[in-house]
Amino acid sequence: MLGDMGTEGPLAEQVMHGQLETPDGLVLMGADAPPELVQVTYGDNVSVSIAGDDAEKMRRWFDALSEDAQAVTTPLDRQPWGDVFGSFKDRYGISWLVNIAGDAAS
Repeated sequence: MLGDMGTEGPLAEQVMHGQLETPDGLVLMGADAPPELVQVTYGDNVSVSIAGDDAEKMRRWFDALSEDAQAVTTPLDRQPWGDVFGSFKDRYGISWLVNIAGDAAS
């Protein structure tokens, strides 16, 4: 919760990071978006972050989920922090962030 990190007031009850790990090693994360950080437009105010270490699977998912995307905002490629990362807005307006962890990203 944002309150656990020092935020006070109504935003303290919002989620800073929610995480679900699957038996397959997939990590799904979600968070509330404080209004001063994100302009909320109803209908496209959702983003999904997927992180994993199975590079082949993660690349297949990126390719499949980004098919007919409105925009690929970051092509899936090695990033300065060492992981392979990409992002896009899918055909439904949902923003996706895909991260393949460090050594597995090779």
